Amino acid sequence: MSVIPANTEKAVIPGAYSGDLPTPYDEDVPTNLRRATSRLQFPPSYVVVGFYRLVTDRNLYVPAWQKCKHGFVRGASVALVWAVGTFKIQRKFVEVFLIKSPRVTGLSRDALFGIPMPFDLPTYATLFFLSSQVSAIIYFFLSRNIRIARERAYDQTIASRGKGEDWWQPYVEEWEHPPRVENTRWGLGIFMSGAVGRIVTKLLMIPLNFVPFAGIFIAAWFKALGTARYLHQPYFKAKKMTTEQISVFIEERKWDYRAFGFAAALAERLPIVGLIFSISNRIGAAMWAHDLEKRQHYVAAVKAGLAPGVEHKPKAE
Repeated sequence: MSVIPANTEKAVIPGAYSGDLPTPYDEDVPTNLRRATSRLQFPPSYVVVGFYRLVTDRNLYVPAWQKCKHGFVRGASVALVWAVGTFKIQRKFVEVFLIKSPRVTGLSRDALFGIPMPFDLPTYATLFFLSSQVSAIIYFFLSRNIRIARERAYDQTIASRGKGEDWWQPYVEEWEHPPRVENTRWGLGIFMSGAVGRIVTKLLMIPLNFVPFAGIFIAAWFKALGTARYLHQPYFKAKKMTTEQISVFIEERKWDYRAFGFAAALAERLPIVGLIFSISNRIGAAMWAHDLEKRQHYVAAVKAGLAPGVEHKPKAE
């Protein structure tokens, strides 16, 4: 997706990091929207909200566990055997190829990128690599069921808010002067958020697995925008948004989507616990979508002159 340079007229940008205050969308919002507006200022918070809801709400964690427990037990058993059987071999690999190549990996026997470490780095790096492999083995046994659990978690979160399909209204433009994007059904952002794009991304990120610690941050940054777009596909579908509308919507909130996507991708790359985040991030994305839609309802009411306390001034023809 590429942005076509807009005209020189100054834009009024709701929720952006610069520009004039987007009166009345961010100022004097109704009481029932203030908490949602506060959350929208920091999208990564939805990653934390999603995880908290998953581990505290029986209506969410019980169905997810029931769907995944058999695959998890089988995968964990195989992963345990693999870890015990290959630990010494992998530790030798770390010592020979990684510790002795500090210019490439940033590792030495007692330092990481030149920073002294208070523990045995070869052993720690080996455990780091093994934990990623254990996660991959468990995911192999979970792949189908965890996908279903993710979809259900999103749907159950939306249902818990008491909103039906008719609540999701058509897209309402919030910017006074929205950015113009190329009207295309194909682009890098669209490709990377699709099924094939996610597989390609995983393959391209494999070399970063050999850069302990820093590798997960680098990979998460590259996956940020595609991850966020993918997690909000159900939201765009519910609103029946066109490809162009989706591109404009994301471009207007590009750094919000990058921040949320980075936090979500980083959490999902954590060994083992990342499998839990891969479900809870759907819950967080649903909560974010719910707040965005509440804002869309408010903007539509303001534009129609129906919002309480807002004087509507129709544009001159």
